[in-house]
Amino acid sequence: MRSTPTSHTVSIITLAVVFGALLALAGCGYSQTVQDGGPVSTTATTVAQNGETTTTTAPDTASTTLSGETMQISVYFVLNEKMQAIHRTIPYTKQTAAAAVQALVAGPNPEETQLGIFTAIPDGTLLLGVNIDGPTATVDLSREYESGGGSLSMGLRLAQVVYTLTQFPSVETVQFKLDGKAITVFGGEGFLLEHPVGRLDYEDHTPAILVESPTIGDVVTSPLRVHGSSNTFEATSQLQIVDADGVTLVDQFVTATSGTGTRGTWDVTVPFTAKPGTSISLITFEYSAKDGSMVNVTEIPLTVGQ
Repeated sequence: MRSTPTSHTVSIITLAVVFGALLALAGCGYSQTVQDGGPVSTTATTVAQNGETTTTTAPDTASTTLSGETMQISVYFVLNEKMQAIHRTIPYTKQTAAAAVQALVAGPNPEETQLGIFTAIPDGTLLLGVNIDGPTATVDLSREYESGGGSLSMGLRLAQVVYTLTQFPSVETVQFKLDGKAITVFGGEGFLLEHPVGRLDYEDHTPAILVESPTIGDVVTSPLRVHGSSNTFEATSQLQIVDADGVTLVDQFVTATSGTGTRGTWDVTVPFTAKPGTSISLITFEYSAKDGSMVNVTEIPLTVGQ
């Protein structure tokens, strides 16, 4: 896996070339009022397990989509062993949570892979269903989800599903099933899932500054809303928008709802001036209390829209 750049003087030009191919991925504006998913109807798929042939079901949400309408959701992949939000534009569906997990198990696209973004979810994993009951989503995945990998991979794949489902305001925690059976211990590493788990259970797999929106490859306009969460010293961080020549267009001080050992949320809207079609980078970081250097740097390449 290749690490992302942490210096905007080098990375902006490099990433701008890669993300010319991502313009087609930009969709409609992200909405926090997306609907929850429900149980999914399925198409039968035959798989081999322990020498026996069993019937496993894969989701089919076509019956709940509205022709011609789209919506934007987030999926969470892995970058530098931490969660990385990525937007996906999908056909509008009433089974939003199921559609989000289905997009997650499909994995990153080639352009994202070039940047070192990957998924810890094993190939062949099928989504069998998502059911919402109060603040808890129960997700049913095929047994492949548990195959291969050590403790890091197991933790990351659990975090990916939890983050993807808890993007919806009504979902706070997640329970897991494999092939329709509830599990309390996950994988050979013995991850305990005796109770529903939430984002706080995977703080070790979350970057110090997590940008939820915009995400890599988005087409944006001014003013730009930027929101996410952070766990930084005294809840403070810095946000910059830099053009392809390294010129700083925005330099904004950000304060989260909490910090210094606890994760807080933040939400700012910043105006900027840049020509449509040009590349910019959103950079978030905090200044080191020790020496004033930039630490916990996150850089997100974007394209300016009309």
